[in-house]
This record gives sequence, structure tokens and C-alpha cells, in this order.
Amino acid sequence: MTSEIDWRRAAACASLPQRYVFTRNPSEAEHTLRACNQCQIRRECEAVVDPSHTWFDGVSGGRLWRNGREVAV
Repeated sequence: MTSEIDWRRAAACASLPQRYVFTRNPSEAEHTLRACNQCQIRRECEAVVDPSHTWFDGVSGGRLWRNGREVAV
């Protein structure tokens, strides 16, 4: 398994502004969700972030999360 820093650099969203990655707004999440569709570490992202158990807000594993719950987009 790669280190956390290497994992973040390998993510397709790594070059996107953080406001798109950590948004609660579906329209702002579109950029990141498109990047997720091409990301080779999408599953690892969701496993590391563990959004449903951490009350995460933002995009992880190709889905938008708000307070640890998936948001329909």
C-alpha cells in the first residue's frame, strides 16, 4: 500500500482546488466527480477517507458526502 502522501498525489483530484473536493454543494462537486470517474485509486480513496464513519463532507470514492451520508447528484 502506498503512503498517505503518495496516495494523495496519485488521486485524479489532486490538482483541483480544495473547495471542489470538500464541497457540500452538488454543482461544485461536478469537477471532482468527473475526475473520480477516471481515477485509478477511487476505491482506496473511499477506504482511507471512510466517509460514512467520519461525518465527511466532500467527494470521496466517486460520490458526494455530507455529514457522512451520500448525497444524490
